[in-house]
Amino acid sequence: MSRPRVALLMLLSVWLSGCSVNRLPESLGYGVLNNDDLETVREGLPTYLLVLDGAVINYPRNDGLLRTASDLNGAYASLFVKEKERRVRLIDKSLKYAQRQMCVHKKRACGLETLEYGPFQQIVQGMDRKKDLEALYTLGSAWAGYIQEHSDDWNAIADLAKVELIMKQVVAIDESYSRGQALLYLGVMNSLIPPGLGGKPEVAREYFERGIELSQGRNLIIKVKYAEKYARLVFDQDLHDRLLREVIAADPEENGLTLQNHYAQQLAQELLAESNDYF
Repeated sequence: MSRPRVALLMLLSVWLSGCSVNRLPESLGYGVLNNDDLETVREGLPTYLLVLDGAVINYPRNDGLLRTASDLNGAYASLFVKEKERRVRLIDKSLKYAQRQMCVHKKRACGLETLEYGPFQQIVQGMDRKKDLEALYTLGSAWAGYIQEHSDDWNAIADLAKVELIMKQVVAIDESYSRGQALLYLGVMNSLIPPGLGGKPEVAREYFERGIELSQGRNLIIKVKYAEKYARLVFDQDLHDRLLREVIAADPEENGLTLQNHYAQQLAQELLAESNDYF
């Protein structure tokens, strides 16, 4: 470990010992999500993850810590880790943290992922209050990431219906939650199957459009995934290129979305560069 990282880890350890553990998740998440430098986050986030792992050991039933550990492990793996084996380990950890936070949030939901669809549906749809949103969204997003990384495992793929139900429940409680992120996941999930094989891309389009509307166009990753997943699926190059150009031209600075928006712009440039080859 480099000297700067050792120093940073020591500094964070001192800071952690002197702050309220209940404020730690919010502080860490805020610092990461509002950073405008992808490389700084790429270099520094592993240290945050080590701090979170230690904090969870000391406070194993703090649902805020568990949610933040799940979210940041998943985000780091998805955005920055290229090595398949390492990325899978981090995504698996993200899901385990998400499952633990769900168990802390609602005892009845312990082991939720192991239930048959009927009992699973009953519990998920019974979580219908604002206070359930964070727990549901964390589990749904981590589980979706897990399925994506294990797309060659039919047991994982079989759980897509459960993840979709979770995200639909988030939308039913508050469709604007997390700037339309649940709608983004629903759009992606409904873009997985071509229309000729029974897919429903127009349902996906409605989810993407609604997410853009609710975020007032400020959640740039929705437009990128709309282009990548829907426009490519239906071979609409005009829509594809228009969405990506809008993302590239947008101001990425937005509270809670700045890091994600910078990543979205980087991905948009890559997708636009290969547009003519794809279409």
